[in-house]
Amino acid sequence: MALFPAFAGAAQPGEPSAGSSEGSSRDLDWLSNPSFSAEDALLLHQRSTEVANLIPEKSPLIRTSSRSELSEESDTDESLKQTSKKRKKKKHHISKKKKKKTKGDSSSSESEVDTKHIKDRGSGKSSEKEAAANLGKKASGVTSSHSIWLDDIQEPRADTFCIDKKPDPANWAYKSLYRGDIARYKRKGDSCLGIDAKKQCITWDSSASKRKQAQSRPERYFTKNNVKMLNTDGILVCNKSSPSDPPAFIPVSQVETDDSSDTTEVNPLGIYDPSTTVWLQGKGCKSADSESVNTQQAVQEPGLNMNSVLMTKVEEYNKKVRENPRDINAWMEFIAFQDELMRGPSPYASTGEQELKRKSLKLILEKKLAILERAIESNPSNVDLKLARLKLCTEFWEPPAVIKEWQKLIFLHPNNPEMWKKYLLFCQSQFTTFSVSKINSLYGKCLTTLAAVQDGSMVSHPLLPGTEEAMLAIFIQQCHFLRQAGHSEKAVSLFQALIDFTFFKPDSVKDLPTRGQVEFFEPFWDSGEPRIGEKGARGWKAWMHQQEKGGWVVLKPDDEDEEDIDEDQEIKDKTLPKWHIWLDIEHSREARHWLPWRPDKTKKETEEDCEDPERQVLFDDLGPSLIRLSNPKLQHQLLYSFLQFLGVPCTSKLFPSSLYIAMDENNIFDNVLYDDKPLTSVDFPLSGFNSIGHMDTMPRGRHQIGHYREGEEFIQNVFQVLSQIFTGKEKSNLAICWLQYEISKVIQCLQAKKKKKLKAQGRKSKKLAKNFLKAPDNRNNLSLWRLYAYLEWLLGNTDDSRKVFDTALGTAGTGGLKSAQLCSLSLLYAQLEVELLESLEGAVTSRAVHVLTKLTENGPFVPYSGQVSPVNVLKARKTYEHALQDYLSQAADSDQGQANDTDQLVNLVGCYALFQYLTVGIDAAVLIYTQASEKLEVSGSQKCENTGENFGILNFPTALEAVTLLHTNLLRFHMKISVYPLNPLREALAGALKRYPSNQSLWRSYIHIQRKSHCASKARRFFDSVTRSTNSLEPWLFAIQAEQMRKKLTEKVQRAEVGEIHCTIPETGLTNRIVALFEHAVQSENGTHCPLLWRMYLNFMASLGKKEKSKGLFYKALQNCPWAKVLYMDAVEYFPEDLQETLDLMTEKELRVRVPMEELDLLLEI
Repeated sequence: MALFPAFAGAAQPGEPSAGSSEGSSRDLDWLSNPSFSAEDALLLHQRSTEVANLIPEKSPLIRTSSRSELSEESDTDESLKQTSKKRKKKKHHISKKKKKKTKGDSSSSESEVDTKHIKDRGSGKSSEKEAAANLGKKASGVTSSHSIWLDDIQEPRADTFCIDKKPDPANWAYKSLYRGDIARYKRKGDSCLGIDAKKQCITWDSSASKRKQAQSRPERYFTKNNVKMLNTDGILVCNKSSPSDPPAFIPVSQVETDDSSDTTEVNPLGIYDPSTTVWLQGKGCKSADSESVNTQQAVQEPGLNMNSVLMTKVEEYNKKVRENPRDINAWMEFIAFQDELMRGPSPYASTGEQELKRKSLKLILEKKLAILERAIESNPSNVDLKLARLKLCTEFWEPPAVIKEWQKLIFLHPNNPEMWKKYLLFCQSQFTTFSVSKINSLYGKCLTTLAAVQDGSMVSHPLLPGTEEAMLAIFIQQCHFLRQAGHSEKAVSLFQALIDFTFFKPDSVKDLPTRGQVEFFEPFWDSGEPRIGEKGARGWKAWMHQQEKGGWVVLKPDDEDEEDIDEDQEIKDKTLPKWHIWLDIEHSREARHWLPWRPDKTKKETEEDCEDPERQVLFDDLGPSLIRLSNPKLQHQLLYSFLQFLGVPCTSKLFPSSLYIAMDENNIFDNVLYDDKPLTSVDFPLSGFNSIGHMDTMPRGRHQIGHYREGEEFIQNVFQVLSQIFTGKEKSNLAICWLQYEISKVIQCLQAKKKKKLKAQGRKSKKLAKNFLKAPDNRNNLSLWRLYAYLEWLLGNTDDSRKVFDTALGTAGTGGLKSAQLCSLSLLYAQLEVELLESLEGAVTSRAVHVLTKLTENGPFVPYSGQVSPVNVLKARKTYEHALQDYLSQAADSDQGQANDTDQLVNLVGCYALFQYLTVGIDAAVLIYTQASEKLEVSGSQKCENTGENFGILNFPTALEAVTLLHTNLLRFHMKISVYPLNPLREALAGALKRYPSNQSLWRSYIHIQRKSHCASKARRFFDSVTRSTNSLEPWLFAIQAEQMRKKLTEKVQRAEVGEIHCTIPETGLTNRIVALFEHAVQSENGTHCPLLWRMYLNFMASLGKKEKSKGLFYKALQNCPWAKVLYMDAVEYFPEDLQETLDLMTEKELRVRVPMEELDLLLEI
């Protein structure tokens, strides 16, 4: 009997009954309900099943049977089992149902309809066609949205597909789909799949073996394994016991076989390797295991060798510092070795740990710091180790903490001037704690402390050698610091005070200590007495004597027409932008108001009458910086430094410690008369520095020649006062400096092509030169005659210049080649005459040959009248040859006495080479320069080894440098007038620059000859080699300038409006190369705090139009050079919208702002 008798007659058509008879169905008629519809009940059941399937469940659904288990003979039961087994195999279906048999009594009277219902429920889902045929239209509408099992379809169609509606929660937990769910094909083209089989294109992924082959590509040089291999030491090609001279070739070892008779049979041509030969003989080879082991060892050998080498070095360093802990160099080498050690894997790590990522910078710094602390424990009084520790601490400590450590170190070593220099530079370059007053007081504290050590009043610390020279270097650095910060009045006052304090000191106070002398000097400074450079200045000593007698009688000065500057006329055009007007007024006041303001007592002025209080300088600002200089050479160095500060070209140079810090002007690339006159091109000794009163932005450039009237009078008064102090040679040197200053202004007028200014300046300069030569002491001074003749030549008066030269040579006497001044005069005369030649065809008959020939004769000079006879030419050549050999031999044998004759040697080589060039040719002249350079180089190196402290050693490199300059200038001139290969000049310059990487004249020549070269790779390699071998900043600056010149040339060719242009000089990433050069330069030791380098970098980035990057670079530059006012002025021009912000920043850091924004607004309103 069925469980639900009402459904007994609900069998589907065409399905046989399950073993029941007609009698049994007739007996069940009393249970049937005529109003009940079997189709409606089935429809309700299917709806409930559909809702249950839509509910997601973690566990598979368990289907219970609606009747008892059938007998084993039932075919329907067997079909149900087979269907359930097939369902278990389908893992891709969303509803995985298991068949569960219920325990109950089986009935043989089950109808055919019951069996069909069980099949439908067992399948779970029916197709659309079967539902329509068996259940009617209602059932077909409901079941049309369901899918069926693929195996249930008797005739599968081509468009059959599967639908998976169950969401995968793993997609929320992971960032991508499971790789098994991603299609293995890739589409090509834009056509839709399934529309047009001809257009669609699909590529299937390669197999796993192909993917592995693609992944195993040859590794590049920068991969980890190859970097390890590059770090390993190379294989020695010769024994260490072999002689030091390397062999001409590397010998190749020949491998001899053991059994030649056997190998000839199987290897008749000798082309098989030993392993193949053994295999052909049938003897077998080494086991695969041993071969694999050997191969593995060979692969791992570079890493093992590297680790063993590093371990050996570590053991050696540890042993060295353990056995000799006082060896400072060993500690420093051990610290530097940490960089090499950290580049590779750790030698202490296991094989698996060696593949870790590179060590961080902080780990290296901490390890170095630990080694330094060990070194300081063993050497507590060593300063170098402590400075190295502070340099490391700067990397990861805050600035206040580092400053406290510096203060502790200065407290322990107050007598060490080198430590003071580093401390001052550190505090000066800290943007967060920087202010001008703070740094200026720190300079005063430094000089006061060192002065106390010098006097002996600080008994706890002894005086170190070189302290006095270091004090002068710190003082000059302080003056340049104030100039760069805009406080030019304080800088000038410092020089005025120290010159008065040094050269006009009363005899009564000379025995007092420095602080006692300063106390006596203060009343003189505050008395209103004229100081150095002011009209009527007499000095401190004369004022003290007169004060003892009752004081000066004040005379009323003559009324003079003064150049009054109307402040209202400072704004020439009010229509210009506000930032432009501010820059114009700021530059104008910098040029006019660099002298300290003092009240004029004749006009009854007081200190309250000063419109700008910053122009007044109090004694408290400069009193602590006054020092005592007892060495005459340092006293002269002070004078020439002051003249250079004012813009006067001198032979003096800045101290190396403050050289690049003070460099802030890009005039080091200016070629003065370079192309027109290669032999006599002018090189200013101190280029790269803004003289006082010339501060402007880099795009605007310098346009003021000399100073305004007040400044020129100040310089004249300085020369007049100093000329009264000295006599003899020093007084003559001052006159030469003064005349050189006037000639420099003439050259600037020639460059600017200002004819009216040139005419006025020429009259003034000639008048000064004639006044010098009228003095009895200067009538026989050939140096002044030489400058006067050169001045006439520059002004275009060639005949007058020749008369001056002939007069000077006639009055010089019969000194000949033994007179340095006479050789110098003749050399300049001959060079100027040679520059007039257009070719070498008539060179033998030129006036230059006559001058150089007469120099070798000890008789009086005769003016040029015609061609020199060949006999005199031969005699002159022999005389030059013997004189040069004598001087070179004396230079090799002498020590200190011959050091003063280096100028004579240079002039002699120049005259001889020029003589050979005019009479024989360029090859003969080059031979002279080569012989002299080789001799000087050998002599200088020998003397450096024997007597390193000798004074003459400092002059031999100078002589060699000057000879190289003459050599290169002659080659440049010859290439100008005739055809000559470039390689000799390039090689000469390259050799000289490797010896003298700081020579700006040589670098200018080098980039000049390379600027039109198509191939820049050779020059780039040379720049790279020089920058790696020296700490000088000039190679970086000129390398950048060379690339910028090349970029401008490329842009000029590409932008020329002459139609179609095929550029032969491609850009090839010049912009990125220049940026990379800048980045490397500013990271160097000398480039980090160089304002000129940062200005060039900022100007280049602004020229590219990258405003945001330029602004970030500006703030980065302030982090390293916060004292440079020119950086702020450049920023005003590059970022005009941030004018107020820039001025506020300058005011916060106490930089000099001569035109506040409030005053500018008032001037614009008028």
